[in-house]
Amino acid sequence: MRIDQNFTEDLINRAKRRGATAVDVVAVEGDSASVQVRLSAVDKLSKAQEKRLGLRVYFGQRSAGGSTSDFSPAAVDELVTSTCALAEAIVEDPDAGLPDPTSLATAPPDLDLYDSSALSMDQMIDRATRAEGAALGVDARLKNSDGAEFGYVVGRTVFANSHRFYGDFQSSNFSCSVSPIAIEDGLMQRDYWYSVGRKLAQLDPPETIGQEAGRRAVRRLGARKVATCRVPIVFDSEMAGSFVGNLCSAVNGYAIYKGASYLIGRLGEQIASANVTIVDDGRMPGGLGSKPFDGEGLPTRKTMVVEHGVLNSYLLDTYAARKLKLSSTGNASRSVGEASSAGATNFYLAPGSASPEQIIGSVKRGLYVTELIGFGINMVTGDYSRGAVGFWIENGELAYPVEEITIAGNLKDMWLGVEMIGNDLVFRGRVVSPTVKIAEMTVAGD
Repeated sequence: MRIDQNFTEDLINRAKRRGATAVDVVAVEGDSASVQVRLSAVDKLSKAQEKRLGLRVYFGQRSAGGSTSDFSPAAVDELVTSTCALAEAIVEDPDAGLPDPTSLATAPPDLDLYDSSALSMDQMIDRATRAEGAALGVDARLKNSDGAEFGYVVGRTVFANSHRFYGDFQSSNFSCSVSPIAIEDGLMQRDYWYSVGRKLAQLDPPETIGQEAGRRAVRRLGARKVATCRVPIVFDSEMAGSFVGNLCSAVNGYAIYKGASYLIGRLGEQIASANVTIVDDGRMPGGLGSKPFDGEGLPTRKTMVVEHGVLNSYLLDTYAARKLKLSSTGNASRSVGEASSAGATNFYLAPGSASPEQIIGSVKRGLYVTELIGFGINMVTGDYSRGAVGFWIENGELAYPVEEITIAGNLKDMWLGVEMIGNDLVFRGRVVSPTVKIAEMTVAGD
């Protein structure tokens, strides 16, 4: 059974006949496959097909949702019956309801999110094997591996509601990763690298991915602690992405109205240094978080969340916007059968002009962070404390690898202390950043 506009209209009408005053439908169908190779032997193969249907009904300001993967007429009828019965028993919520019909997306754009390239299991095994082989070939000390993976997901998303909105789009995602282990004097160090894209042709060659993973693992050999101190911190682009992700959580509308963010009431205020501009762009062609409409049928858009250090906007869906007496930013995220929540699309720190080498070169004595451990972050106060791995910087150069340390500060001070931003922005995920230098943090070691 193909999920099309006739199908969703019929489902909506069934719910309305049972008394629902408003209805929305979300459905996904797709295929996925992945392989894992370890030391040239196939360790794991996976292939799956998914088809799921979600229904959310409103009886005035009472609502409930349900889902099914059984598309038989009896199962679909049971979904409608049980979801309507549940909604009638729910307590009213004055902010519940579909968005205003005039705000729904019209003529959603083609964002170039789909690649029909098909790979056989043998082709995927070959790519994973080549990535691992290239990683282990970097240095004789690379003697083991946690494996290499190659996988893809292709699918179609459908959304419709009783305001006569209907939209669908296809998307795809391809990825390759490898995690080699270096051994020296009986001590082991592990690192990884990866490539991901909407299109198969966007992925780096397996050999390039493997060589970078091998280089990253070997450079960690001989790691040591450092004495406790306060010094500049440089986050590599991957760890800077984690740092940006903390701000992404803090500007989420749900965190704001629940009182769980240090950025409550800060709209229009300077929250970061003037060189910081942070964007959420759901309309980026080919973006890993792009979509033509959000989980409520509203148009996605480009939102300047932070501009020259000033907080301009939170990320909002309709419900969070009503709670805060604001307007949705087109950031509704939706799981099948669940109510929407606010979520990022392509959330990134705008790049600066300095290369990572120039940023490291600006530090006389400090820490270059390449891995973060644990989650010691209080989003209410902004207090930040995480285990870290990286390299000690001495006179503008990476001197030696460092581990078993903790970096600590407060997100408020960290963002105001952003001194340099790199030019190395690469979209390997939905929340990303170039290299970032922070003026000073506490490094706890010996």
